[in-house]
Amino acid sequence: MLPPQTPILLLTTGGTIDKIYFDALSDYQVGETVMAKLLEIARVKRPFRVEEVVRKDSLELDDADRALIRDRVAAAPECHVIITHGTDTMTETAKLLSAIPGKTVVLVGALAPARFGESDASFNLGMAFATVQVAEPGVYITMSGSVFRADKVVKDRARGAFVPVEE
Repeated sequence: MLPPQTPILLLTTGGTIDKIYFDALSDYQVGETVMAKLLEIARVKRPFRVEEVVRKDSLELDDADRALIRDRVAAAPECHVIITHGTDTMTETAKLLSAIPGKTVVLVGALAPARFGESDASFNLGMAFATVQVAEPGVYITMSGSVFRADKVVKDRARGAFVPVEE
């Protein structure tokens, strides 16, 4: 278990969790992150810092973006890292992060933007904060009330959910 004053790094990369609706464009776009605000509303007392890496839909992330995310995790002084990420390519980024030793990394996203009243974002972010504090070093994905080892999960687009890999 993580000692109470050990800080957590929250890296933001975009995805639905940080999308906003532009009426003029009739489209959703990734906006400025609201993760620090969600943690403030939740009255999180554990030390954390939020750092933006990129601001993209996960379908727009490329190898250079993933390398930047990996490099930021590897270089961070914190050993406990949460990454907000779009759900469509979350497992691809997780694979690249698995080579980083000694860190507990949790990827999290949302199926509805955090700015929406009926979003899963706050709950998922809370799950990520809990998971990063108690999980062994490794890479995890937490969504919809479940925690998965990142190498043992896939997104089932038809069901709109992450499901364990059948072995």
